[in-house]
Amino acid sequence: MKTILQNFYNTFLIDIEKCSTPEQVRDIEVKYLGKKSEIHSMLKNIGSIENVKEKKDVGKAINSTKNDIQRIINERKELVERKSIERRILENHIDWSMPVFSSSEGSLHPITIVRREIESIFTGMGFTIVDGPEMETEYYNFEALNIPEFHPARDMQDTFHLVNSMIMRTHTSNCQARSMEYMKPPLRIISPGKCFRYEAVDASHETAFYQIEGLLIDEKITIANLIAVMKLFLSEIFKSDIKVRLRPGYFPFVEPGFELDINCLICGGIGCKTCKNSGWLELLPCGMVHPNVLRYGKIDPEKYNGFAFGLGLTRLVMMKFGIPDIRLLNSGDIRFLKQFK
Repeated sequence: MKTILQNFYNTFLIDIEKCSTPEQVRDIEVKYLGKKSEIHSMLKNIGSIENVKEKKDVGKAINSTKNDIQRIINERKELVERKSIERRILENHIDWSMPVFSSSEGSLHPITIVRREIESIFTGMGFTIVDGPEMETEYYNFEALNIPEFHPARDMQDTFHLVNSMIMRTHTSNCQARSMEYMKPPLRIISPGKCFRYEAVDASHETAFYQIEGLLIDEKITIANLIAVMKLFLSEIFKSDIKVRLRPGYFPFVEPGFELDINCLICGGIGCKTCKNSGWLELLPCGMVHPNVLRYGKIDPEKYNGFAFGLGLTRLVMMKFGIPDIRLLNSGDIRFLKQFK
């Protein structure tokens, strides 16, 4: 029996060394340890041995051989599975340092293109880019901007109110209020980002849109400084002279306040659905910072003043690229985005 067991074990060792896949190891396990295996037959035949001592020794030898075979199978199984995983990793490896060579490469979103251009223009004029939260408190979104509770101006900004008593910011002016708390004048900032308002969606209105808030505070700032910065910015962004008009406008955070309109570049001022057939598009509200806003920001209005503006980035993108419908910008249509490579 010992000779039979040894030959069985030696044959197993030869076969297990040839296994290189988990499937082959499983086949060997069935062949040498399964119910139809030779070692299983040996265990069944132990009962036919009459000598008790011999029966005990044979059973011990068979079980020892069986345990050794099971141990080697388990080790081999772990080895081939690890090698299989390593092989798949190597086969599917991506070298991220290699340059991309593809005819289907992506493109920047038009809002990203214009946003980067605007940031470059304003940083060239000494402005700093700041950011703020999209989920905001009513204090920074309204009160610190001279819009107290129950003020009628709050009704103009169809606000999304959240169950945690916060709101989705209706403008990026919240960054203006926050920046004045930790930045001391003179200061020049712009704050680009997404805003949210509960509006009826049409060709020129969306519930989510992009805006850039601008703020400059220093000594002896006048409306002439505001106009100069706006003129320089618009000439840079449109690469040409643009027709503009200033209209008096009411905004609680500025005094005096203005609406700056530009001639509709889609229809050339003739009138279309984007400009509601007026020939003009409201581009940005602006004005001189209200003294109350300065006080909320712990800035002395007797010593400092400044101007602020809120640029409708989404509408500016529509003007720059001649996009007639704002809904295209949030559509996720790849055919539309590919035009801006």
